[in-house]
Amino acid sequence: MNVLFIHHSCFIVELDTKVLVFDYFNGDRINGYHFGGILPQYDADTPMYFFASHKHQDHFDMDIYRLAERYENIHYIISKDAKLSPNFLKKHGIDPAIREKITYVTNNEEYLVDDVKVRTYLSTDAGVAFAVEADGKHIYHAGDLHNWTWEGAGDLVNGKMERGYKHQINQMADTFFDVAFVVLDPRLEQHKFKGFDYFMKNVSAKYVFPMHCWQEFGIIDEYLSRISNPAFTGRIMRVEHENQIFEGLE
Repeated sequence: MNVLFIHHSCFIVELDTKVLVFDYFNGDRINGYHFGGILPQYDADTPMYFFASHKHQDHFDMDIYRLAERYENIHYIISKDAKLSPNFLKKHGIDPAIREKITYVTNNEEYLVDDVKVRTYLSTDAGVAFAVEADGKHIYHAGDLHNWTWEGAGDLVNGKMERGYKHQINQMADTFFDVAFVVLDPRLEQHKFKGFDYFMKNVSAKYVFPMHCWQEFGIIDEYLSRISNPAFTGRIMRVEHENQIFEGLE
């Protein structure tokens, strides 16, 4: 199994028989940022599965539908809040027939797309988080499921957020993930480690990839410097730059 960090919250998981792509967007979609991640090209007959956790510009890009022209065996698992009408697709030069390749998902449901099993969780922001079983591997992608505790938001708002986040994470307590992609967002300032830390302490995952770092990868070393238990820190993968490849993960 190979994992490729493209940028922000976009990761690719290359499995034995298929490729999973999570939350890809064009790198120039976000004002004030240039994300330099590039999707690799695969053989035209490669089974490709594109996931989009919600419609925010840093998680979803309708141009992924244009890749159906390149890949004959492509599938899309898309949060229902990112659903586009046939007229909208046609207006932007995308064949509305692409909808036959799309599975729209809502929270707290289970889906089977070919032999790929998908379970969804309710995001604390928008859309869903994904738990995916494919080729014998279990993969978690948080999307924007996180403890969004903001300075100045107030105890009532932040308390509700924290309870909602913990409720979703606690549902995963009996699940083992081979790979987990988990939010670690520096914008939360003094609260930036809370959500990531709770996941680490309550969910079993062999490899944990911090994401949604807004290109501030130093936050990962900052988190690691606070933890002395090597069994704990050894699960965290050091994401250092866009287009980073982690090969041969078991």
